Amino acid sequence: MSQQERPGSSATGGVNRRLVLAGLAGGVASAGLTGPSAAAAAPAGRPERDRRVEALLGKMTLAEKIGQLQLVGDETTARAALAAGRLGGVFSVVGAAKLNALQRIAVERTRLGIPLVFGLDVIHGYTTNFPIPLAQGASFDPAVAGTDAAVSAGEARRSGIHWTYAPMMDVTHEPRWGRIAEGYGEDPYLAARFAVAKVRGYQGDDYSAPDRVAACAKHFVAYGGAEGGRDYNTVDVSLQRLHNLYLPPFKASVEAGVATVMASFNTISGVPAHGNGYVLHDVLKGAYGFRGFVVSDYTGIEELILHGLAGDGADAAAAALPAGVDMEMVSTNYARFAERLLAERRITRDQIDDAVRRILLVKFRLGLFERPYVDEATEVKAPSPAALAASRQVAARCMVLLKNDGPVLPLAKTVGSVAVVGPLGAATYDLNGTWAGLGTGAGTTPPVTVVDGIKAAVPGAAVSYTPGCTADGTDTGGFAAAQQAARAADVTVVVVGETAAMSGEAAARSTIDLPGVQQQLVAAIKETGKPFVVVLVNGRPLTIPYLHENAPAILEAWAPGVQGGHAIADVLFGVVNPGGKLPVSFPRAVGQIPVYYNHENTGRPADPASKYTSKYLDLPSGPLYEFGHGLSYTTFRVDGLRLSGTSLPARGGRIEVSATVTNTGGRDGDEVVQLYLRDPVATIVQPVRRLRGFRRVTLAAGASTTVSFTLTPDDVGFYDNTARFRVEPGKIEVYVGTSSAATLSASFMVV
Repeated sequence: MSQQERPGSSATGGVNRRLVLAGLAGGVASAGLTGPSAAAAAPAGRPERDRRVEALLGKMTLAEKIGQLQLVGDETTARAALAAGRLGGVFSVVGAAKLNALQRIAVERTRLGIPLVFGLDVIHGYTTNFPIPLAQGASFDPAVAGTDAAVSAGEARRSGIHWTYAPMMDVTHEPRWGRIAEGYGEDPYLAARFAVAKVRGYQGDDYSAPDRVAACAKHFVAYGGAEGGRDYNTVDVSLQRLHNLYLPPFKASVEAGVATVMASFNTISGVPAHGNGYVLHDVLKGAYGFRGFVVSDYTGIEELILHGLAGDGADAAAAALPAGVDMEMVSTNYARFAERLLAERRITRDQIDDAVRRILLVKFRLGLFERPYVDEATEVKAPSPAALAASRQVAARCMVLLKNDGPVLPLAKTVGSVAVVGPLGAATYDLNGTWAGLGTGAGTTPPVTVVDGIKAAVPGAAVSYTPGCTADGTDTGGFAAAQQAARAADVTVVVVGETAAMSGEAAARSTIDLPGVQQQLVAAIKETGKPFVVVLVNGRPLTIPYLHENAPAILEAWAPGVQGGHAIADVLFGVVNPGGKLPVSFPRAVGQIPVYYNHENTGRPADPASKYTSKYLDLPSGPLYEFGHGLSYTTFRVDGLRLSGTSLPARGGRIEVSATVTNTGGRDGDEVVQLYLRDPVATIVQPVRRLRGFRRVTLAAGASTTVSFTLTPDDVGFYDNTARFRVEPGKIEVYVGTSSAATLSASFMVV
């Protein structure tokens, strides 16, 4: 194509791509977005910090401005860019002395002394690893995410890191996708609640504080919809699903004050996110009023060429900057081509100034102009006792008891002997899971193994360990020794699942069974006839129908972090009564994917008694374990559902929903009361259920409490295919219970 016809060649900067999406949406971009609690484009008045930004911007040359748009990922490249005066930030360089040395060059040897921002993937821990985010979602307690973020921020900032590339809030229905481990599961409401808690935990009230960092909401947007669960893959999504499923956590994070946003690798209805002016410019910066800056993902701007949106690096820069990407990570298309593109009128000076202004504003808010250096004596190189205690408590709070026949669990502390079997029974760093910060490798504190956790929990018992097999191998030669250990013990704890490398970025799996011969190992232990329980260590839902049918008890421990062995033992021996719930459905088989609770109905819903309905011939309908499922060592009853009224005004209305939850068993324990809504008749077909409230409560044996939720029009409304938020009159069904299969129901009318 000619130069004039290339993407981004318009002087208006990216308008051609936005119009493509606007046309698909029926004029979304021109109509403007409306919705609940819409953020203002900018606060009234201009605070002192903004005036300082404008004053500095006015002193900068074009070259200095372009330099602020560059982010690099190694020390050598950083020094070279600083020598040329063209660098805004550095990531993945750790060590207070190294960071201070780079900062001195920026502050003391460049003309304007603009400090660098230092970033790192602090996802679920810096030196102290907490459970992976998916596990945290299973706690159904946003304070868990807040604790992780606050501890992590303190460790990172005292070590010279200003900025973390978290939280990841990509909602997904795809368990094959490795990055499901980094998010909070399949529900946008749950993900939004946790995203807000994580942002506030990282940033506090003022992220210039010496124990806070700037957060980054990622990946914007719809990355969790990757086709086939294959990382970086295409996402084709309707406007209503984009706004109802994928965008809510990002909107909530912007309202919570998140400092930065990262663009996603995927296309969105044919337009890559890094060149997608509709989602970045119109939605994020326009409708949501986001004032921070957007950073590309690793070489994301360069990848516009391979996507087919850009013909070369200049095209890529001309697409990304007008679309709304402010800072370029690793690739250097802004640095190489921005001046030329400006001369050719393919980008504008206002677009450059806007990007620089946003970056400078975050640097001022971080306090970098006042305190550019970190005290090297404060650098955190190992977890503190308080941080370890927090990690242990959080890890136990995240575990989900999937099954407990008998009940087998909790195990008695008077047990005489325990055999620990399975390839992950003595695992260390695999318990950290993906994105372990500085918590993996030489010189770091290895996680507590399950074997050591059990030995500490029952010091009077004889505890043995036999791996039986490797995590993903085919050798069954160790089965005989594992069976011998099981026969010699009072009870066997079989620890199976995935290694850390089996989930996370670029870790999609085409099948999500137990890897290797681990299922056969469980079968071999069952053959002994001795009591056993299964502990799962994994970063995603697994297809485990065999375990469901054959294991007496299954504890989902996820990747539990640095205190994982202690936390698992705490739950196995009843020191902690598990109260977690699944934040994502567990499919029966990979061929059933996607299977998720908040699906839309069909004209022929599944009916096992009728052939011509939506189902599989060879599988029961629905997941193996539904969203919100989780057992306890005690039992609970939820009843007494009450609504404060029978109608909800569409403007400004409120309805209180309350129910009584009672601990009907003999142990103290936690229950998560969950509220779901259904709109059975709407102009856009609605999910069969939508989570709109949850509360985790702790109750003594025999005790009761009332749990209440407030519903407003925001809870019953939805976005249509012109991206407008609608609250329609009609009946709304309410379901309250302990999982997405809740049966206690009532209804009200929206008027």
